Amino acid sequence: MAIKPTDFYNHLTSHGIDFFAGVPDSLLKEFCLCIDDFVPKDKHIITANEGNAIALAAGYYLAKKSLPLVYMQNSGLGNAINPLLSLCDPDVYAIPMVVVVGWRGEPGVKDEPQHVKQGKVQLDLLDAMDISYEIISKDDEQVARKISDVIETAKNDYRPTVLLIKKGTFEKYGKEIKQSDDQRMKREEALEIVLESLDDNAIVVSTTGKTSREIFEIREKESQSHQQDFLTVGSMGHCSSIALGIALAKPHRNVVCIDGDGAMLMHLGSLTTIVSLKPNNFRHILMNNGVHESVGGQATAAKNIDLSAIVEAVGASKMFKAETPTELKENIPKFLSCVGPSFFEIKICPGSREDLGRPTIKPVDNKQDFMKFLKN
Repeated sequence: MAIKPTDFYNHLTSHGIDFFAGVPDSLLKEFCLCIDDFVPKDKHIITANEGNAIALAAGYYLAKKSLPLVYMQNSGLGNAINPLLSLCDPDVYAIPMVVVVGWRGEPGVKDEPQHVKQGKVQLDLLDAMDISYEIISKDDEQVARKISDVIETAKNDYRPTVLLIKKGTFEKYGKEIKQSDDQRMKREEALEIVLESLDDNAIVVSTTGKTSREIFEIREKESQSHQQDFLTVGSMGHCSSIALGIALAKPHRNVVCIDGDGAMLMHLGSLTTIVSLKPNNFRHILMNNGVHESVGGQATAAKNIDLSAIVEAVGASKMFKAETPTELKENIPKFLSCVGPSFFEIKICPGSREDLGRPTIKPVDNKQDFMKFLKN
């Protein structure tokens, strides 16, 4: 029987945990909705990346001496390893915290290809980091005891500890994130306009999540090849750097990076590298809906900041914006033909088709077809 998110939350707070930070994960969605209801906004922070969340929690502990909690998908451990080991570890500053991790790609559990390796090495990785953990599943009858043990270890040994959450652990919380009555384009409509504007020689690199899934389905609907597109199904926040590497190696071909707001925020520093190198063939598109849509629709910081202004301040050569199909159709040819690096922010509304599928080709096959396309 699945665990009630409120019961899980109450077990945690009964031990004094009152500060929560992290990056949303689909396996933890119901727990995060519960946190939203019970925790003030200044004590529940959705961060740009998981390493930020660890550091933020460390700062809270230093000031309050109160045990914080960080949540993340296990793919985010890559961002978190550095502050966990070089900041919080007992051999350094000895900062305790509880880290709740969604176990994507658990061996024997069907999941997407980008999660398989991370899931396979999950326990070995925690062991190598010398981080003690407890595994929690929907049929677990020892949840209260496991939470208590992890918290006591964190407090007594002054170290991070982990609660590793299996798929399907939480029952539905009974609350959906309210979407505003947004009349802007859906992402798929905007992507269709972008893709039909590209010539057959253009190179496309798309971000993880529903953007790449929709690009795949648009190509399928139009009976087009997928060789033109590198679908970055994992590595959130890195598609612009992948695209930059290709742009530098193929200076006479347009490289179009299709990014998302949550992904861009995760590794915003990559913008400085793009601008410092100023590749004339680099075209950076931001699909901005202000939410982490693939993992539950939680708001990103893009709701409160002007990402175009940040990019412009860094030094992109040409800036474009669109909120309607008409604006997009008018500006996309100018964007594609200008001397770069150039940046195009497309404001879209949250949401996607309920029947949206996933790529039916393996990542390694996508890579091989894409490399042949680059070579031609």
